[in-house]
Amino acid sequence: MGSIAVHEFVSLDGVFEDPSWTAEYGFDPDMGEDLARITNASEAILLGRRTFEMFAPAWSARTSADDPGAPFFNDTTKLVVSSTLDDAAAESIWGNSRSLGGYDADRVREAKESVSGGLYVSGSGSLVRALLADGLVDALHLFVYPVVRGSGARLFPEGTPEAKLRLRQYDAYANGVLHLLYTPA
Repeated sequence: MGSIAVHEFVSLDGVFEDPSWTAEYGFDPDMGEDLARITNASEAILLGRRTFEMFAPAWSARTSADDPGAPFFNDTTKLVVSSTLDDAAAESIWGNSRSLGGYDADRVREAKESVSGGLYVSGSGSLVRALLADGLVDALHLFVYPVVRGSGARLFPEGTPEAKLRLRQYDAYANGVLHLLYTPA
């Protein structure tokens, strides 16, 4: 049985929307190694439709010369949770993609059980909140930036159901970013 590992870039006040604001902090090499460990343990990528549609143009044109993460994002199977995209539409947007249909915890559980490694999730706030509520997240990797954004979509907005987590690991990088690894409590 596989696992689901979520990776998010967030501000101190929980904003994860359009993480282009993270660029001013640079990319610490240790952070890159940790992200590589997360993706290397994954056999497929699980994304919500909006994140999928944002990632597709950003990653599909990149090569390994541009970014060492490009082969993972482009060559790995992408599973899209969407009630509006079918397999053909998903594949036409970004190669090696298929639709799981609208969110269904049992369908995601089946996808999770179909891999021996993991499913990698990034962004996809609505999906992540649903996965947490249904007890499907095995590892929540938060990369917390030392900034308060004040506005923007938050990973856990007001009204998010309670989820108890246990801190398993933490790292502090030279650029001020913290990596907090949580698992279900």
